[in-house]
Amino acid sequence: MNNMKTAILLAGLTALLVAGGGALGGQQGMTIALVLAFGMNFFSYWMSDKLVLRMYKAQQVTEAEAPELYSMVRELATRAGLPMPKVYIIPSDQPNAFATGRNPEHAAVAVTGGIMNMLSRDELRGVLAHELAHIKNRDILIGTVAATIAGALTYLAHMAQWAMIFGGRDDEDGNPLAAIAMMILAPIAAMIVQMAISRSREFQADRTGAEIAGSPGGLAGALRKLDMASRQVPMRATEATAHMFIVNPLAGGRVAKLFSTHPPMDERIERLLAS
Repeated sequence: MNNMKTAILLAGLTALLVAGGGALGGQQGMTIALVLAFGMNFFSYWMSDKLVLRMYKAQQVTEAEAPELYSMVRELATRAGLPMPKVYIIPSDQPNAFATGRNPEHAAVAVTGGIMNMLSRDELRGVLAHELAHIKNRDILIGTVAATIAGALTYLAHMAQWAMIFGGRDDEDGNPLAAIAMMILAPIAAMIVQMAISRSREFQADRTGAEIAGSPGGLAGALRKLDMASRQVPMRATEATAHMFIVNPLAGGRVAKLFSTHPPMDERIERLLAS
């Protein structure tokens, strides 16, 4: 169901790009915006893992340095049919975790020091299984595709804005009011759809993670603890990377549900235990 929802949302983003391209920049404008967005996100797809790990000062650990954590990741990766990812520890008190890497062969799992201190073994297994599920489901690739289309729409809106300022594109057949509306609404709609895709992938990772771990109980218990702790323990995180974590590290901000990259925690736990 979540995979179908993701496919529908991606199709919706694509349709929005086609409609927006015609209204804002025509065929040529849409092509330029798509090329620019693809170029930036292609770079991000190949390099974001290194950049985000460096951003959070994550340190790669070996089996000798973190034997229990390393052995858990290896056992779960084997159960999931995945190559062994690199393992990192982030020096942060907030309990949290994320996975990154462009494909299963170039993947990494990162956990904070806080999560290792707070969770039981079963709960930590559930979190690690959730992160491995993101790798197994190739969610980073899906996110990159969504970001490329959403980014193209944003570029189109900016191009149309500058064109109107400097008197460009005089299209007698075009509707200037429709173009202005699209200029304002298209990027907002793209952001909402992109975040809906992110929430859908979180639900799917919860479900797949429970299958990898063998039961949903550990992950459900972890999510309860992480949700409370994320509101109490601050973390120096950015909006651009918040979606990568298992719980929003900026949850204290109380963003509206429509603009949240993570589903409501009660709904996540309810679906998880019902799966």
